[in-house]
Amino acid sequence: MKKKLILPVAFAMALALASFPAWAQMGPMNGGQGGQMGHGPMSPDQRLQMLTRQLNLSSDQQAKIKPILENESQQMQTLRQDSSLSGEDRMSKMHQIRQSTNDQIKPILNSDQQQKFEEMMSHQGHGMHGGPPPGQGATPPQ
Repeated sequence: MKKKLILPVAFAMALALASFPAWAQMGPMNGGQGGQMGHGPMSPDQRLQMLTRQLNLSSDQQAKIKPILENESQQMQTLRQDSSLSGEDRMSKMHQIRQSTNDQIKPILNSDQQQKFEEMMSHQGHGMHGGPPPGQGATPPQ
Protein backbone atom coordinates (compact mmCIF):
# COMPACT_ATOMS: atom_id res chain seq x y z
CA MET A 1 0.00 0.00 0.00
CA LYS A 2 2.81 2.44 0.90
CA LYS A 3 4.59 1.81 -2.40
CA LYS A 4 1.50 2.90 -4.33
CA LEU A 5 1.48 6.25 -2.50
CA ILE A 6 5.14 7.08 -3.06
CA LEU A 7 4.80 7.93 -6.75
CA PRO A 8 1.79 10.31 -6.42
CA VAL A 9 3.31 12.02 -3.37
CA ALA A 10 6.66 12.43 -5.12
CA PHE A 11 4.90 13.83 -8.19
CA ALA A 12 2.92 16.32 -6.09
CA MET A 13 6.07 17.47 -4.29
CA ALA A 14 7.96 17.88 -7.58
CA LEU A 15 5.09 19.90 -9.02
CA ALA A 16 4.95 22.12 -5.94
CA LEU A 17 8.72 22.73 -5.99
CA ALA A 18 8.72 23.45 -9.72
CA SER A 19 6.09 26.17 -9.32
CA PHE A 20 7.79 27.81 -6.33
CA PRO A 21 10.22 30.07 -8.27
CA ALA A 22 7.40 31.63 -10.28
CA TRP A 23 5.33 32.15 -7.15
CA ALA A 24 8.27 33.65 -5.25
CA GLN A 25 8.92 36.19 -8.02
CA MET A 26 5.37 37.48 -7.75
CA GLY A 27 5.86 38.47 -4.14
CA PRO A 28 3.55 37.70 -1.23
CA MET A 29 -0.09 38.17 -2.12
CA ASN A 30 0.43 40.97 -4.58
CA GLY A 31 -0.02 39.26 -7.88
CA GLY A 32 3.32 40.63 -9.04
CA GLN A 33 2.12 44.23 -8.88
CA GLY A 34 4.69 45.43 -6.35
CA GLY A 35 2.09 46.73 -3.94
CA GLN A 36 0.17 48.73 -6.52
CA MET A 37 -3.08 46.88 -5.96
CA GLY A 38 -3.43 47.61 -2.26
CA HIS A 39 -1.78 44.36 -1.18
CA GLY A 40 1.26 45.91 0.38
CA PRO A 41 3.23 49.10 0.64
CA MET A 42 4.56 50.72 -2.50
CA SER A 43 8.19 51.76 -2.54
CA PRO A 44 8.94 55.50 -2.49
CA ASP A 45 9.96 55.28 -6.16
CA GLN A 46 6.72 53.52 -7.11
CA ARG A 47 4.68 56.13 -5.26
CA LEU A 48 6.63 58.94 -6.90
CA GLN A 49 6.01 57.41 -10.34
CA MET A 50 2.30 57.09 -9.58
CA LEU A 51 2.08 60.69 -8.34
CA THR A 52 4.07 61.90 -11.34
CA ARG A 53 1.66 60.18 -13.73
CA GLN A 54 -1.52 61.22 -11.96
CA LEU A 55 -0.52 64.77 -11.07
CA ASN A 56 1.86 65.50 -13.96
CA LEU A 57 4.67 66.49 -11.59
CA SER A 58 7.57 68.53 -12.88
CA SER A 59 11.12 67.29 -12.33
CA ASP A 60 11.57 70.00 -9.68
CA GLN A 61 8.45 68.77 -7.83
CA GLN A 62 9.66 65.17 -8.08
CA ALA A 63 13.02 66.14 -6.58
CA LYS A 64 11.27 67.82 -3.63
CA ILE A 65 8.73 65.03 -3.03
CA LYS A 66 11.09 62.04 -3.28
CA PRO A 67 12.87 62.65 0.08
CA ILE A 68 9.49 63.15 1.77
CA LEU A 69 8.31 59.75 0.50
CA GLU A 70 11.62 58.11 1.45
CA ASN A 71 11.33 59.52 4.98
CA GLU A 72 7.76 58.25 5.25
CA SER A 73 8.83 54.80 4.06
CA GLN A 74 11.59 54.64 6.67
CA GLN A 75 9.20 55.71 9.45
CA MET A 76 6.62 53.12 8.35
CA GLN A 77 9.23 50.36 8.22
CA THR A 78 10.40 51.21 11.72
CA LEU A 79 6.82 51.25 12.93
CA ARG A 80 6.04 47.83 11.37
CA GLN A 81 9.04 46.36 13.18
CA ASP A 82 7.94 47.74 16.56
CA SER A 83 6.33 44.73 18.22
CA SER A 84 5.56 46.67 21.41
CA LEU A 85 2.59 48.45 19.82
CA SER A 86 -0.93 47.09 19.59
CA GLY A 87 -2.44 46.84 16.12
CA GLU A 88 -4.69 49.79 16.85
CA ASP A 89 -1.80 51.98 18.05
CA ARG A 90 0.28 50.99 15.01
CA MET A 91 -2.56 51.90 12.63
CA SER A 92 -3.05 55.23 14.40
CA LYS A 93 0.64 56.08 14.11
CA MET A 94 0.67 55.02 10.45
CA HIS A 95 -2.24 57.35 9.81
CA GLN A 96 -0.36 60.21 11.53
CA ILE A 97 2.77 59.55 9.44
CA ARG A 98 0.75 59.45 6.21
CA GLN A 99 -1.07 62.69 7.15
CA SER A 100 2.24 64.40 7.90
CA THR A 101 3.61 63.26 4.53
CA ASN A 102 0.53 64.58 2.72
CA ASP A 103 0.82 67.89 4.57
CA GLN A 104 4.44 68.20 3.38
CA ILE A 105 3.59 67.32 -0.23
CA LYS A 106 0.62 69.68 -0.67
CA PRO A 107 2.58 72.98 -0.62
CA ILE A 108 4.83 71.67 -3.40
CA LEU A 109 1.83 71.20 -5.71
CA ASN A 110 0.00 73.85 -7.72
CA SER A 111 -3.71 74.43 -7.03
CA ASP A 112 -4.96 71.97 -9.69
CA GLN A 113 -2.55 69.30 -8.47
CA GLN A 114 -3.56 69.92 -4.86
CA GLN A 115 -7.22 69.39 -5.73
CA LYS A 116 -6.49 66.14 -7.54
CA PHE A 117 -4.17 65.04 -4.73
CA GLU A 118 -6.97 65.65 -2.21
CA GLU A 119 -9.32 63.50 -4.31
CA MET A 120 -6.73 60.74 -4.51
CA MET A 121 -6.21 60.78 -0.75
CA SER A 122 -9.94 60.77 -0.04
CA HIS A 123 -10.30 57.55 -2.08
CA GLN A 124 -7.23 55.93 -0.55
CA GLY A 125 -7.92 52.86 1.56
CA HIS A 126 -11.56 52.35 0.53
CA GLY A 127 -10.80 48.87 -0.72
CA MET A 128 -8.66 47.77 2.20
CA HIS A 129 -11.48 46.02 4.05
CA GLY A 130 -13.53 44.68 1.21
CA GLY A 131 -15.18 47.76 -0.23
CA PRO A 132 -16.03 51.42 0.07
CA PRO A 133 -17.22 52.99 3.31
CA PRO A 134 -20.84 52.31 4.19
CA GLY A 135 -23.30 54.29 2.11
CA GLN A 136 -20.90 54.88 -0.79
CA GLY A 137 -20.78 53.07 -4.10
CA ALA A 138 -17.66 51.42 -5.39
CA THR A 139 -15.45 53.63 -7.52
CA PRO A 140 -14.07 52.13 -10.74
CA PRO A 141 -10.28 51.60 -10.90
CA GLN A 142 -8.35 54.34 -12.66
